[in-house]
Amino acid sequence: MLIYLLRRLALIPLTLLGIIAINFFIVQIAPGGPVEQLLAQLKNTAVSATVRAGGGEGVEVGRGNAAPQNTGGNGVYRGAQGLDPTFIAELNHQFGFDKPVYVRFGLMVRDYLSFDLGKSYFRDRRVLDLVLDKLPVSISIGVWSTLLIYLISVPLGIAKAIRDGSHFDVLSSTAIIIGYAIPAFLFAILLIILFAGGRYLDWFPLRGLVSDNWADLSWPARIADYFWHLTLPVTAMVIGGFASLTMLTKNSFLDEINKQYVMTARAKGLSERRVLYGHVFRNAMLLVIAGFPATLVGMLFTGSLLIEVIFSLDGLGLLGFEAVIKRDYPVMFGTLYMFSLIGLLLNLVSDLTYHLVDPRIDFTARTG
Repeated sequence: MLIYLLRRLALIPLTLLGIIAINFFIVQIAPGGPVEQLLAQLKNTAVSATVRAGGGEGVEVGRGNAAPQNTGGNGVYRGAQGLDPTFIAELNHQFGFDKPVYVRFGLMVRDYLSFDLGKSYFRDRRVLDLVLDKLPVSISIGVWSTLLIYLISVPLGIAKAIRDGSHFDVLSSTAIIIGYAIPAFLFAILLIILFAGGRYLDWFPLRGLVSDNWADLSWPARIADYFWHLTLPVTAMVIGGFASLTMLTKNSFLDEINKQYVMTARAKGLSERRVLYGHVFRNAMLLVIAGFPATLVGMLFTGSLLIEVIFSLDGLGLLGFEAVIKRDYPVMFGTLYMFSLIGLLLNLVSDLTYHLVDPRIDFTARTG
């Protein structure tokens, strides 16, 4: 097992390098970089989505390498017309686009090896500081949502498998279909209307992770205030996310319950509880555990994006989305680097959990 762990840890840097390299070079050919956006703001003009100043060998603004529809009659980049060329050159130097692509990529990889994620173009702060500031919000939503989803879905899926075809199974399947069909953000809006000062009740706050006077509260009051603010967003995430895991758990247990070794155990006189938790549980839970890293990462960084916006929670999902819109490349690649690293580590934790659930699994025997 130790050899397998060391091999997986050695592959993490190579995987991160591949992910960062692919995304870096894709972004270089995408239109609308930070220089174009800043120039458009200064000129109060729109920038065409087909131009890409700053994506090639430096930013060749005004040298005729832009698309024809983005140049004036004199071949100058439309967003730069009327601006001092010295100012344009200073912008290119400020954003680092006066260097060739391979130089920028090499410098970025060198900095990432020391966890120096750079500095935001538009926020005037280090990316690592931004990530650390936003991380508590995303972790709060993701961890508590994932924990509740597993605590609800696994027992419910087991109960449905044991009572397959019963009245309970039919009724719970109806609730699961509703939860699967309606996205989480619609549940969030419904909860706001019902419980957060809409037309009906005003039981829960609508903004932020804690109250403004949180620092003045006692520790028990701080904990209560924290969960009070999390109630609605986490509830919306759980309602929108428990359905698929419940059906996965049910189908996994149904597959195992009908296998020959289960019938043999029952024929030998073992109780249903002993058969279920001594034999079936260990094998059926492997598939459920395999989806844990993807579930947690999805909750942390993608599934919570609209929830963060609706409930005014400034987390990593919102930070990454704004960085993509503004072409804030250091924040884009910095958050991607952190997301990928956390996802790879969670995959490793998932394999360790496999071994804890079923010690018979020997990852060392893998050849690939």
